Amino acid sequence: MTKKSRRLSLLLTAVMLFSLIMGSIQVSAEAQEETAGTITVVDHMDNTVEVPAEINRIVVCDIYPLPSVLAVFFDSAEKIVGMAEPSMTAAQNSLLSELYPEILNAETGFIDGTNVNIEELLKLEPDVVFYGAGSAQLGQQLLDAGIPALAISPGKWGYDAIETLNNWILLLSQLFPENDRTQLVSDYSEEIYNRVQERVSGLSDEERERIFFLFQYNDTTITTSGQKFFGQWWADAIGAVNVGEEMETDNSTAVNMEQIYAWNPQRILITNFNAAQPEDLYENTIGSYDWSEIDAVKNQKVNKMPLGMYRSYTCGVDTPVTLLWLAQTVYPELFSDIDIIEETKNYYKNVFGVDLTDEQAGEIFTPPSEASAF
Repeated sequence: MTKKSRRLSLLLTAVMLFSLIMGSIQVSAEAQEETAGTITVVDHMDNTVEVPAEINRIVVCDIYPLPSVLAVFFDSAEKIVGMAEPSMTAAQNSLLSELYPEILNAETGFIDGTNVNIEELLKLEPDVVFYGAGSAQLGQQLLDAGIPALAISPGKWGYDAIETLNNWILLLSQLFPENDRTQLVSDYSEEIYNRVQERVSGLSDEERERIFFLFQYNDTTITTSGQKFFGQWWADAIGAVNVGEEMETDNSTAVNMEQIYAWNPQRILITNFNAAQPEDLYENTIGSYDWSEIDAVKNQKVNKMPLGMYRSYTCGVDTPVTLLWLAQTVYPELFSDIDIIEETKNYYKNVFGVDLTDEQAGEIFTPPSEASAF
């Protein structure tokens, strides 16, 4: 064989090998495309869970703020087919259902507290189910039923509402990368947090206002935040003092009026987990409690916390706005230049692409009693 013939033979062999390799790659890619129907994520209990790559039907169990986060994240509630009654009550009495009326179509009868009727849940044909990370038994029950289920935690990050929101958005962005808002949310929250810190960092111990969070409140029960609940983080974040800080119980803690008299807070913040309004404390209209000797009541410094897309005491999409509102409410002289309505509108527009009117933004800061979870 001549040198020219050998070169030609080698060239033909190389062409054939290249064709075979490219054909193999194409077949492999097509096969992968056919089987790539799932993605794998790690939830907030460090479980590795396989979920459908395309998610169109979502059920949320006992992590009550999440439906509102999902609705704003998508700028639509069409994917939410099931959620718990406390989530629905908040939706019915907040801006959430005004912006996304389809959320009111979600089913609620499949769950009572953390007790889930699996048969009823399966009827909703969920592509994925979210549940509270503290409900490991529920998570196992869902997985045993063959339902892709992801744990969402409200407390994994020390009840830091900003860090919690950031991690919720991060997980959602992994599931729905086309809606990735991780950096937008994180950057905005950090900017608001730093603005607040710049103004309150110079407060002396005497200037730090002593605040009391009225979490649950009815004829027989008063609960508040100790050092292991959101109230502690809110207080620290605005340079105030949580009077319940001495209590180490996780989550809300029951207290009596004698303890509140001893603390004598300068300001009381009423959450939307109860129906009370400031007037109920000023006029002692609930139960046999007498608030008249508390400084916060004497000085008319009782406020109802905002109700945006959900009850703002917990983590949620309104967390950055709530932080700014809280700082301005407790220290009005330090934040007199802040237009909370404009701040709220800018936040929703710039981070989520949601346009609010002045009236809609204002609704967030005038919540009705009917939104109470209990």
